[in-house]
Amino acid sequence: MKEKNKKGPRFDLTWIYVIIAAVLVYMFVSGNGGLFSSNSEDATYDEFKTYVERGYASKIEANKDKCVLEMRVVKGKESQVFKKQKKDNDLSNAYLTVSYPSNETLQSFIEEQQETGNFTGEISWHEDTKSIWYYLLSNLLPLVIIILIWLFFMGRLTGGKNNSGGGMGGIFNVGKSRAKLVDKDGADKVTFADVAGQASAKQEVQEIVEFLKNPKKYTELGGKIPKGALLVGPPGTGKTLLAKAVAGEADVPFFSMSGSDFVEMFVGVGASRVRDLFRQAKEKSPCIIFIDEIDAVGRARGKNPAMGGNDERESTLNQLLTEMDGFGTNSGVIILAATNRADILDKALLRAGRFDRQIHVDLPDLNERKEIFKVHLRPLRVDESLNLDFLARQTPGFSGADIANVCNEAALIAARHDKTAVTRDDFLAAVDRIIGGLEKKTKVMTVEEKKTIALHEAGHATISWHLQYANPLVKVTIVPRGRALGAAWYMPEERQINTKEQMLDEMCSLLGGRAAEELFTGHVSSGAMNDLERVTKQAYGMIVYMGMSEKLPNMCYYNNDEYSFTKPYSESTAQLIDEEVKKMIAEQYARAKAILADKREGHALLTQRLVDEEVIFAADVEAIFGKRPWTSRTEELLQEEKDSQKEEESKG
Repeated sequence: MKEKNKKGPRFDLTWIYVIIAAVLVYMFVSGNGGLFSSNSEDATYDEFKTYVERGYASKIEANKDKCVLEMRVVKGKESQVFKKQKKDNDLSNAYLTVSYPSNETLQSFIEEQQETGNFTGEISWHEDTKSIWYYLLSNLLPLVIIILIWLFFMGRLTGGKNNSGGGMGGIFNVGKSRAKLVDKDGADKVTFADVAGQASAKQEVQEIVEFLKNPKKYTELGGKIPKGALLVGPPGTGKTLLAKAVAGEADVPFFSMSGSDFVEMFVGVGASRVRDLFRQAKEKSPCIIFIDEIDAVGRARGKNPAMGGNDERESTLNQLLTEMDGFGTNSGVIILAATNRADILDKALLRAGRFDRQIHVDLPDLNERKEIFKVHLRPLRVDESLNLDFLARQTPGFSGADIANVCNEAALIAARHDKTAVTRDDFLAAVDRIIGGLEKKTKVMTVEEKKTIALHEAGHATISWHLQYANPLVKVTIVPRGRALGAAWYMPEERQINTKEQMLDEMCSLLGGRAAEELFTGHVSSGAMNDLERVTKQAYGMIVYMGMSEKLPNMCYYNNDEYSFTKPYSESTAQLIDEEVKKMIAEQYARAKAILADKREGHALLTQRLVDEEVIFAADVEAIFGKRPWTSRTEELLQEEKDSQKEEESKG
């Protein structure tokens, strides 16, 4: 039987790096021209006598205790003495190191050479006062310092104490898994009660919890426990939190790491970390492995045009595929992964037997947003009259992370105004701050610019008020926010499908600003650029993808191939598409101008009120144009909000 726990470090790729580095450091330190190499050269005593007799010696320093001398050479004679030194070295400070027989022998020889005139320099005698520790430190300390610096930087580059070895883990544990283990008895345990909304996703992962709690219930009938589940959805929808809740509900250990944790500068490290991760997981079975942002290593092979690290990433992915399909079917190890780019993942990773299920974690709907608001409002001191249904309708398309940000921003705004509780206005201001940016009341605008912006925004409001399927208006402002000079805020209806009439009404409403500028001033400005961009995209989507065109009915030219460089239609069809887009936009633009011309007086009153007050609400628009003939649940909610405000004012 193989021993499970072998003592001592294993020989792996890291040892090769250590050996190569040690050889390089030795060559760097000890070689000629190295960092600590000197200009000294050894010579025999006979060679020394020859050089002195020829008159090459300029100065001699003798050590009485060690019987070693250093001879300096007369200027101009260096090339005759130093034959081992490199030609490009500076020989002005070079000297010979010579061991002589005894002090008496050296002294008598020097006296003879002085009498004959061969040596006219000076000789100095000194005793060795340095201990053996000095020589050890002077010779070994530089090498030790270089090794320590190298170990420090290698530890930083490869994770240092973040690795499982700690301390020297950066060097000897570079191939170890960097997964964070959340123990089943840990204090940061998360359950489904902590995850608001996502009812359908929780229902799907509930089966995984049952597999881990009672696997025999399924295996006795011949079923196989799924090996993995992939959580797919936009950022901020709670994929990571849902995976932690699965581990918390199942009461099993939870290994968590990011896909980028497998990537390293050394070749072969990613595959080694994958092997080590699955080894640890098998030891703590049953357990869950969660890989966040798996697209960092799971991208489709052969389609990445990047050079250099591509082979390393692919080898890491190959090892991950092998491990997922290699361990026992009922071993109790389940892989959960999260990504918002499932379309770029390798097909081998998504096949049955690896990630058996794809669980879609979508943006929360209206009811789920209410539940999320309840969770994030717990620590806040909110006003009792706050309507959660209104807040949920005011935040369409917001993820759980966005809603958490709204609640935090509302609390900060309330504190900034010295309030004792967070009110409805604070939440609306927080939504405006997140969507549009910070108000810039100090931005300098001319009277003409302000009037043009008011005309533009009043055009949006007028058109949306008189179209059946346009989104109900909440407020209009000409106070600059972020890069926008003005904005109209709506409370959109959440629809599962959209009809052509609904989209055309929205398109006409978007064109209302540009139409008002041209109709009432005779010129157009750059303020409608964002509106035109949205209208153009929507028109192309309706014609190219949804088949809502008279000349191209029921045709969809959607191409899912990310790396295709050709259009899925001919040049003649492309020209026809362009003509249909121009026709659709022109029709809605003419429609917008016709409505504005018919409601000219009301639009003028709305524009003047915007110029005077800068911010107007749906009640102001209703006072000018009257009640809308079309009512929806959203408008009923707005009416309820207005009635409750009036009651509060009357009580006050």
